[in-house]
Amino acid sequence: MAREFQRGHKAKISDLTPGTDLYVGVQIAGQGLTFDISCFGLDVNEQLSDDRYFIFFNQPKSPEESIQLLGAQAGDTESFRVTLDRIPANIHKLSFTATVDGAGQMSQIGPGYIRIVAGGEEVVRYAFSGSEFTTERAVMLGDFYLKDVWRFAAVGQGFDGGLEALLKNFGGEVAEEEPAAPQPQAAAPSFAPPAQAAAPAPAPSFGAPSAPQAAPPAPSFGAPPAPTPQQQMHTAPTMAAPLAPQGGTVPPPAPAPAPYGQPPQQPQFGQIPGQVPPAAPFGQQPPAPFGQQAPAPYGQQPPGMQPPGMPQGVPQGVPQAGAGLQAALQPYKEAPTGQRWTPQNQQLMRVDLTMGGTPVLARQGSMVMYQGKVDFSYKGAGFAGRMVGNATGQEMQLMRCTGRGQVFLAEDGSHLHAIELQGDGICVSAENVLAFDESLQHEVRRIEGHGIPGGALFTMQFQGTGTVIVKTHGVPVVLPVTPTTFADCNAVVAWSAASQVIISSQVRLRRNAYPGHSGETVNLQFRGAPGNFIVVQPYEV
Repeated sequence: MAREFQRGHKAKISDLTPGTDLYVGVQIAGQGLTFDISCFGLDVNEQLSDDRYFIFFNQPKSPEESIQLLGAQAGDTESFRVTLDRIPANIHKLSFTATVDGAGQMSQIGPGYIRIVAGGEEVVRYAFSGSEFTTERAVMLGDFYLKDVWRFAAVGQGFDGGLEALLKNFGGEVAEEEPAAPQPQAAAPSFAPPAQAAAPAPAPSFGAPSAPQAAPPAPSFGAPPAPTPQQQMHTAPTMAAPLAPQGGTVPPPAPAPAPYGQPPQQPQFGQIPGQVPPAAPFGQQPPAPFGQQAPAPYGQQPPGMQPPGMPQGVPQGVPQAGAGLQAALQPYKEAPTGQRWTPQNQQLMRVDLTMGGTPVLARQGSMVMYQGKVDFSYKGAGFAGRMVGNATGQEMQLMRCTGRGQVFLAEDGSHLHAIELQGDGICVSAENVLAFDESLQHEVRRIEGHGIPGGALFTMQFQGTGTVIVKTHGVPVVLPVTPTTFADCNAVVAWSAASQVIISSQVRLRRNAYPGHSGETVNLQFRGAPGNFIVVQPYEV
C-alpha cells in the first residue's frame, strides 16, 4: 500500500521498495495553464555541473539513460524512469520540478501529486494543492538524494522565477535553441510502436522479476486518454472562487477609498511595488468623473461621490468586473519577483533564501513572517566584536537566517531600501542597518575628527558582493559629494566608502560669550571624486 507523505517527509528508498528501477509520476493542472516538468541532476554542491543531466522536453534522457522522460501516461501529466543503480557517482541529487509556461501562478493549480511506482505498484505519494502557494511560478516537488544510500524527500517548495530562473538557481546556463523542440515528438514514438509486442518488457525493468507482475506496468504505458477527464476535474474548482463576486454594490467598496485618504500624496500608491497596477487606470481613465482633479475629491469626500463614481473609485488593483473581499485585498498581495531581495512596500522587505544559497544576517526580532523551512540562530560577534561594539556604539544584535524559504523583515514601520554592492563599499550607521547578506564584509570605521554630539565617531563599513538593507525615517534624499557638501551628523544615514569625511565645527568665542545659537554647531563635511554620494533622511536621531 502506498505511503502518504507530507511536505518535509523523508525516507530511504530501500524502506519503500527493494527495487532500484523506478517510475516517477507527476500530476499537476490548472485552468488555462501549461507546465514544464523537469528533473535536475545535481552534484554534491547541489549545482547542475553537467548540463546533460538537466532532463526536460528538449533533452529527454541522460547519457547512460539512467534518467528518462517518458511523457504523459497512467493519469500523470509527466512521468520519468529513474534507474538508481545506473546513476553516475558525480550525481548526488535528482530534483523534480514543475514551472508555469507563460502567465500564471502556482496558486491557480488544483490538487496534484508526485508519486513513485515500483513493479507496477505505487509505493509513495506526496499530494499538494494551489492553496499552499501564492505568487510562485515554479515548485520543487520532490528529491532523490544520496546520503549513504538513496533517499526520497517530499519538498513542496515554491519558487518565484520560471524555468530559466530555476535553471540559474542550480548554476546552469540558459541557451536559446529553438531547433531542439522537435526532439520530444521523436522520443514519444519510441514507446508507442512496441506497445503490443513488447508489452511484457517494461515489467521486469521496473523491479518486477517475476512474470505475474508483468500485467500492472503494461496499462501504464498505453493509457493516454486517462489524464484528460482527471485534469478537467482538478482544474474546475480553481476558477470558481475568483469569478464568484460579480455584484458591484456600493457598501463593499467603502473601505477602498481609505488608502486614498492622503490627498497630497495620491500618486505615491503607484510607486509601491505591490500596487503598481492601480497607477495606470488613474492616469489613463478617459471618463469625465475622474478628470485631472480626481484624486482630491476621492480622497476627501468619499460619501458624496459614492453613488455616481464608486465603480470607478475602486481600482486599487481591482478588476472592473466586480468588488468584494478579494477586490479589497488585491492591492496588498505579495509582490511576485524572481529576485533574492524584493520590497513588498515601503516598510516591508522579503528575502528568498532559496536564491543565492547565502545566509542572511538580520537584526534580532525583525522577522514578521516567513514561508518554507527556515532556521533562525543567534549570530554572536565574539568577545573582541562585543568590546569594539560597546566602545564605538556600533554593536548590532544579529540573527542568522538559513534554509529554503522566504523571510519578511520590517522594524518600527521604517522605510527600507535594498542597496546592492558589486565589489564597492558603503558606510552605514549600525542603527540604520536592518539586514545584509553574510557574504558582505563589515567592520567598524572611525570618522576623522575631534568629537560629535552623542559620541558618534564611528560607522559600519560594508564591502564586497551582496545586498544590505538600510532603514530610514521617511523617504531619504541622495546627494552627490562636492567640495561644499555638509550634512547634519544626526540626519546622515550612509555615504560611499570612498568619500572623505571630516568634522566641521561652527563654534566661535562670540557664541560662547553671548547666549543663544542656531543649534547647528557641528556638521560632517564630505569630500571625494565625482560619483561619491551621501544619503540623508528627513529626521534627526
